[in-house]
Amino acid sequence: MQGKIIKGIAGFYYIHVEASGIYECKAKGIFRNRHIKPLVGDNVEIEVIDKDNLKGNVVDILPRKNELIRPASANIDQAMVIFAVKTPEPNFNLLDKFILMMNYQDVPTVVCFNKEELADDEYKNELKKKYEGCGCECIFISAKNNIGIDRVMEVLKGKTTVLAGPSGVGKSTLTNLLIPGMDDEQEEISQTGEVSRIGRGRHTTRHSEIYNICTETYICDTPGFTSLNLPDVEKEDLRFYFEEFTPFEGQCRFNGCMHVSEPGCAVKQAVEDGVINYDRYKSYVDIFEEIKNKKKY
Repeated sequence: MQGKIIKGIAGFYYIHVEASGIYECKAKGIFRNRHIKPLVGDNVEIEVIDKDNLKGNVVDILPRKNELIRPASANIDQAMVIFAVKTPEPNFNLLDKFILMMNYQDVPTVVCFNKEELADDEYKNELKKKYEGCGCECIFISAKNNIGIDRVMEVLKGKTTVLAGPSGVGKSTLTNLLIPGMDDEQEEISQTGEVSRIGRGRHTTRHSEIYNICTETYICDTPGFTSLNLPDVEKEDLRFYFEEFTPFEGQCRFNGCMHVSEPGCAVKQAVEDGVINYDRYKSYVDIFEEIKNKKKY
């Protein structure tokens, strides 16, 4: 029988099997011998040892499409990062770092701006142009007013998606629309300290967990973040993870131009001409300097 790991805690793995339910499993010792650790998102083969109580053992991990460092997970098709258009004001440097981190791991990013009713069309069009220009899909919703949720479902359908966003942007409201009752269940668990049927409990809040929302559609909910560690990318390679720079590679005066202080830079010219968004370029320079300074110590 095959399924997907949706949660791992204290040596137990909770495996969602389509049309059957969620099995509580232990991993065979063979994985330790092979130096493989099962991850949330892994597609696995299990042997059933107690059909009535949904118990079993993980006997094999199927080949991974990818393996994310943060959040630690496997077989992720895309990431959806949620920010508010206003209240709180979006931290664009943080958003750009998230997109960089996903690009580094070769995972497409969907940028979802919540509270769309707080911004006018001109501002929303600027944001859409800015982030579609770097290869992201950009959507606007109002979780409070239940606007755009159908579009979110279209984007999620048939995929496993990492859901992320800082505090106060409405991520939990959106998640509760996608998985009705999840907030109530979590609140009840946190008050009682009991672990639910799929292993959530008071000691598990820092762990990523995958939820099945419809057939072959999963979201991996991650804890809210206010800062991100930069991926282990060299400053000389940073430019390759800013997709809007790609058309200008090879057009600069100097080979290996890093698009920061060199003269005759095609990327800087594109910024001046308004072809590349200035704020995205500024984020690039800030991150470049951060990596440069980090390497000194």
